[in-house]
Amino acid sequence: MQVAPEVIFKGVDRSAWVENYVAERVEHLEKFSREITRCRGTLTREQSSHRKGNRYSVMVEVRMPKQHDLAVRKQKQIRDMDTQLPAIINEAFGAIETQLKRTVARRRHDEKLHEGQPHGMVEKIFADQGYGFIRGLEDDRQFYFHANSVLHDGFARLTVGAEVRFAAEEGEQGPQAASVQFVAKPPSA
Repeated sequence: MQVAPEVIFKGVDRSAWVENYVAERVEHLEKFSREITRCRGTLTREQSSHRKGNRYSVMVEVRMPKQHDLAVRKQKQIRDMDTQLPAIINEAFGAIETQLKRTVARRRHDEKLHEGQPHGMVEKIFADQGYGFIRGLEDDRQFYFHANSVLHDGFARLTVGAEVRFAAEEGEQGPQAASVQFVAKPPSA
């Protein structure tokens, strides 16, 4: 991290254990991305109530290159600072961790690539009989599929040349496709 983590206290007495705890959580975030340039945690007492406990919020802000800012704010009624405050800090850092993982995956273009699932093109379709054939792009094999194996009632949308993703299985009479999902229309001529 280029800038030391910052812990801000608003309406709350500064506490060494909270600063250390937040520093540990920030260090944990760096396992997911070395690109973090700044991280700030803000602990705020929103309102005071002797009967219900005090409402506190924890806001975690993370900055990554290209001015990409991530932020999460969690709040909760707290009566016992020593036990309940770490829980809300964990909740906020857990949420920012999820955002950070998604951002890093998007930057690597890993999110939702469905690696391992074969892609193919619809080669033949017999709409009146409810089945068709897919030509696999990876291995050039032909896969039979039935209308019932097309997800989201998408059989009617399929045309020859449409790109699909599917699960390859070995059927009684050869390779067949299950869980066929429409990906893209055929390229126009």
